[in-house]
Amino acid sequence: MTRGRHSLAPRASKPRRFALLAAPLLTCGLVGAGVALTEGTTDLGSLATASIGGQGAQATARARAAADLEARETALSRSADRTASTVVAAKVPPVVRRMWTTAALDLRLTPAENAAVAGEIKAVTRIGVTGVRRGDYAQVVVNGLPRWVTASYLVPRKPTDPTTLPLSGAPCPDGSVENGLTADAVRVYRAVCHAFPQVRSYGGWDNHGEHSSGKAIDIMTSDVALGTAIAEFLRAHAAELNLYDVIWRQHIFTQERAGEGWRSMPSRGSATANHFDHVHVSVN
Repeated sequence: MTRGRHSLAPRASKPRRFALLAAPLLTCGLVGAGVALTEGTTDLGSLATASIGGQGAQATARARAAADLEARETALSRSADRTASTVVAAKVPPVVRRMWTTAALDLRLTPAENAAVAGEIKAVTRIGVTGVRRGDYAQVVVNGLPRWVTASYLVPRKPTDPTTLPLSGAPCPDGSVENGLTADAVRVYRAVCHAFPQVRSYGGWDNHGEHSSGKAIDIMTSDVALGTAIAEFLRAHAAELNLYDVIWRQHIFTQERAGEGWRSMPSRGSATANHFDHVHVSVN
């Protein structure tokens, strides 16, 4: 039986329709692939360039960050230095007046007998005083630093440098003091009485301690500046006068330990026993 036109047409037309549809799709696919390949090649070059540029940018960023960090650290360091300087400056009290030392004084870190000592200041030296007192100690400023010294050794007027006073061997007005003294003790008495004529009272020989040997003299004074000047005068001439020791205001000096200067003594219980009202001196 012969097929009708309508029954055979679909079979013949289907391949041609798929071919017509496939052709443009194939073309688009090839073109797309070409574009993809071309774009892929271009992208590799771009990526390489971008990678190199990115590394440079990262290096620059790191350098900038390091510079910023260094600048901040420098600023912080300078700020810390300024703060430290301000703190140190704030700890130094103002000087309200200037006074003179009558003896070589220890520069103490705190106002206490057993305080650490940061040096010594010479006799007849003018120093700044803050006006602050703690017990027996006065606060002073030396080389821009606060220190403490024994207040009783500070006077408002410049004292005579006792170490420059000459030795005299001429007899003294009161010759009775020499009774019972050794020749060296007499020399000490005469040297003191001529260097310090304002002293009116002496203790010579008596039957106690070093005085019983005739080798000791007590130079009676409660004036701190005067007594200190006498004590320093004796210490300065210790070798010439053949001295064994000098005691004044609970401090002792001996030739045997001359390098240690004045040394503290334990309290003996009274002003006289602690030599606050007289300078004691003895010879060898």
